[in-house]
Amino acid sequence: MKKPTIEDVAKRAGVSKSTVSQYLNERYQYMSEDTRRRISEVIEDLKYQPNGLARSLKQNRTFMVGIIVANIDYSLSIKCIRAIENELQQHKTQVIICNADESPEKEREYIEMLAARQVDGLIVFPSGNGNSSYRRVMEMKLPLVFLDRLVEGVTTQSLLLDNEAAAKIAIQELAEHGHERIAILSLPLGDYAITPRKERISGYKKAMEELGLPIDEAYICHAPKENIAEVLERLLALPKPPTALLAGNDIVLAEILKFANQTGLRIPDQLSVIGIDDAEFAHIYNPVITTISQPAYDMGTQAAKILLSSIEQKGTELPITYRFPPMLQQGQSVRTI
Repeated sequence: MKKPTIEDVAKRAGVSKSTVSQYLNERYQYMSEDTRRRISEVIEDLKYQPNGLARSLKQNRTFMVGIIVANIDYSLSIKCIRAIENELQQHKTQVIICNADESPEKEREYIEMLAARQVDGLIVFPSGNGNSSYRRVMEMKLPLVFLDRLVEGVTTQSLLLDNEAAAKIAIQELAEHGHERIAILSLPLGDYAITPRKERISGYKKAMEELGLPIDEAYICHAPKENIAEVLERLLALPKPPTALLAGNDIVLAEILKFANQTGLRIPDQLSVIGIDDAEFAHIYNPVITTISQPAYDMGTQAAKILLSSIEQKGTELPITYRFPPMLQQGQSVRTI
């Protein structure tokens, strides 16, 4: 049986080929609901499949977008990717997902690979190390959106949590329960000070100052995942150990809870804990952990929409940094002292 063509669809629907083409490319501005319905019914009846290659050549697009995540282990990364993919699929655009694993070299290689594949744009959770790769993307006029992190010297569309506000909410919550000796523990800042980690420590310091609480440098800690237990042992062995601890992200929180299970540390009786990032495991731990959540799905959806707009406008819009508000999710991991 002959494969149906766009001419067959147009003839059956009683419209021109250009009208069918506009329908396939979701340009409905001058198209009535009745026309859209007729074309849709004919396409379904004929089982018409558009020629993707011809569509790409005609519009000078591949309908592919690259997503490079700094670390796919973060709950934020997973939720954002799901949202991005869902939004792009609605616009008949596919995604290629790459995990840089916090490696600037891997990130650079992925950028080169995706550019060679002529993707229409990139959504990047930057590794934070250097900016030469991103500058090359900008020079290529390839639409670029940053998620979760900023890069000094690179100005593009960026979306991230209001990280300082997140830390402040956590410190205020602990202070309201009488805590004064409050520590913060994050992953290493990195050579170029990874944005969320740097901003959350800054927010911690500002909140402590605003509340008139003493800032003890011994309470401000950052360590790689494998050394977190060692840092916790040192914190709890101090002459005046902290009574409360803010976990800088979900990976740090997971290591704190693992340490508590292995050592018998009682939360919140011996140490009150709040985590930033609303990881699923925080809700099933006993006790349920109080967290500061970020709207990860909304962030991913907005990133996809902004990238699509940038692709349509060929990157002519002014670069803007979007900040999303954090929200306190009450648990039972903070005690009153």
